[in-house]
Amino acid sequence: MSTSAAAAVASDRRPRLGFLGVGWIGQHRMRALLEHDGVRAVAVADPAPAAARAAASAIEGCRALDSLEALLEEDLDGIVVATPSALHAEQATRALERGLAVFCQKPLGRTAVEARRVVDAARAANRLLGVDLSYRHLAGVAELRRLVQGGALGRVYAVNLVFHNAYGPDKPWFSDARLSGGGCVIDLGIHLVDLALWLLGFPAVERVSAALRAAGAPLVRGEGVEDYAAAQLELAGGTAVQLACSWRLPAGQDCAIEVALYGTRGGATIRNVQGSFHDFLVELHRGTRRELLAGPPDAWGGRAAVAWAEALAAGHGFDLEVEQIVAVQEVLDRIYAA
Repeated sequence: MSTSAAAAVASDRRPRLGFLGVGWIGQHRMRALLEHDGVRAVAVADPAPAAARAAASAIEGCRALDSLEALLEEDLDGIVVATPSALHAEQATRALERGLAVFCQKPLGRTAVEARRVVDAARAANRLLGVDLSYRHLAGVAELRRLVQGGALGRVYAVNLVFHNAYGPDKPWFSDARLSGGGCVIDLGIHLVDLALWLLGFPAVERVSAALRAAGAPLVRGEGVEDYAAAQLELAGGTAVQLACSWRLPAGQDCAIEVALYGTRGGATIRNVQGSFHDFLVELHRGTRRELLAGPPDAWGGRAAVAWAEALAAGHGFDLEVEQIVAVQEVLDRIYAA
């Protein structure tokens, strides 16, 4: 390397990242971060060597590795974790204990206990921890949260949450509770519970009831995972929450996603458009009238990762807001227990 090239590398203060897992979601988040141009991709690790090589080959100076152990030997500021759910807590904790920031796919753990262990490791190390709760970053959703918490809807007394996926996951480990932590609740319901609580300011969840189904029959504990779930939550202050989520539901479209809030002064919805996984409308309701806050086109998928990278570049350490993921996973645990 020439003297000028070495000086240029030394002066590049963008966070140096490693990417652990380069399946579809891992590659998508990596592209979003690199297109943002706020980070440097130093290394990619995946147990499939060909996948690691293919991902690294498209990035100048990026190394292909085969394990987390190898990744942790690199000179990094943070890692992006996109591996099967059973690995998240251990991998994120190890990276944090090595002094690295972490951005992890949801769920952070298979249970709230696992998620708590990761959050505690981030706090102890004073390192930035982010979780890919991507629907918070839809255009218009932050504004809706501001309006809800500012009283624009009055007292929110009911919330309806729906996420039906006509296909379901294509990886076998999703159907093994030991590896996934559960079925559609931990895969899809986590987004619904997070959005509802985040929009409302994380009130306490006082009561939970639920019914889980697998292939149309009541789920027997220890025999597979649920592909349909219906739950009711009662929040402090009296807000009633109804939740339904599923895999492989004959919904007549690719998916049906909606978060609907009803208050004494108005309502609001976040809903997908014509079965799309990517296009959403965010609207306020006044009686029969609708007011559009945001709609497509909106390239929102990588915004959570980019927000984490920007905070990392700004020198942020542990962020207390990540405690919210533990509260979300505690609700999921209660749904499964119910």
